[in-house]
Amino acid sequence: MARSVNRLSAKAVTAIAVPGYYPDGLGLYLQVSQAVSKSWVYRFMLNGRAREMGLGSLYDRTLAEARDAASAARKLVRDGIDPIDARDVDRKRKVLEAARSLTFKQCATSYIEAHESGWKNAKHASQWTNTLETYCGPIFGALPVQAVDTALVCKVLEPIWTDKAETAGRVRARIEKVLDWAMVRGYRSGDNPARWRGHLDKLLPALKKKNRVKHHPALNYERVGQFMAELRRQEGIAARALEFVILTATRTSEVTGARWDEINLGAGVWVIPGSRMKAGREHRVPLAPAAVSIIKAMRKLRQNDYVFPGQRINEPLSNMAMLELLKRMERTDITVHGFRSSFRDWTSERTNYPREVSEMALAHTIGDKVEAAYRRGDLFEKRRRLMAEWARYCEMTKLPGKVVPILRERA
Repeated sequence: MARSVNRLSAKAVTAIAVPGYYPDGLGLYLQVSQAVSKSWVYRFMLNGRAREMGLGSLYDRTLAEARDAASAARKLVRDGIDPIDARDVDRKRKVLEAARSLTFKQCATSYIEAHESGWKNAKHASQWTNTLETYCGPIFGALPVQAVDTALVCKVLEPIWTDKAETAGRVRARIEKVLDWAMVRGYRSGDNPARWRGHLDKLLPALKKKNRVKHHPALNYERVGQFMAELRRQEGIAARALEFVILTATRTSEVTGARWDEINLGAGVWVIPGSRMKAGREHRVPLAPAAVSIIKAMRKLRQNDYVFPGQRINEPLSNMAMLELLKRMERTDITVHGFRSSFRDWTSERTNYPREVSEMALAHTIGDKVEAAYRRGDLFEKRRRLMAEWARYCEMTKLPGKVVPILRERA
């Protein structure tokens, strides 16, 4: 009489080449496909329903291992449990356990990758990475994100909360966002230990704005002409870039990142794309004759795609280059960004141009939503006249004794 169990042998399993199902007994079968691939199948009945459960390939599981797997499945069926459903639940559990074992650093990296396309520049992403690695890395960067609790968050924040208030505020907010992201993705559960309101505000003192707000030291506008005369005696690309910053009243990063395809010398216009602007909107900058002269001089030295090239191949001038120039000039009392304040003070005290013209020249966002909704233009022609007057003012090394407006807005 033929055996009802353990019908197959390892040798027979290897030799079978005809497609079909070959029983081993007790519901275990060797399945041979038309392509002569071989796999194990366990067939069973549960609640009057015939089911078939795959147990893996012959190459992944031997005959003995297949018998053990079928035996485990039979025990579940005997207890009224569907082994297919049980396996699916077990797989999901293992996936969840693996997900919850993700470290805070891995979650932070994933958060940054998910959001950096919406940030204005790569520098912002690097700031996120650097602050989290510097302050969180040594404390809980390598721990599972689920393990980050209030005590660990405080251990990061307390040493810098008073002495580095601005940095501490950013670190706390970034930890909170990473943990929120991990919670939504199912990598952790419970309250967010980095939340400020109703949580950390009970443990840490409030950060005072006076500790966080720092104004950029600026040169008095009445001394800009003398400074420009000294600046023009300086050689090098950084000197020309700083001169261009002053004449255009733009930001450091806007000038260092300026590309040749943004410049229209014929029209005397520099168009900065929204991707490089703080407000995220395209900004047209009228170029006064003095600014055009700088661009023409840089064109003779053209090295790459950037108007003000850096020392590395196809890289722009470093953001620190102009600051280092000020140090060499022994002008550590002022900053590059401060010249925007010099320009703003000059327009207020020496011209009759409306405030919105100078604000538009500085590419400031309109705070009043109603005003912003109705303003469609960029006051370009008025700004062209304003910037031409500013350039002429920057040529003056001696000012008239009586401080009066030196121009009127032309109709």
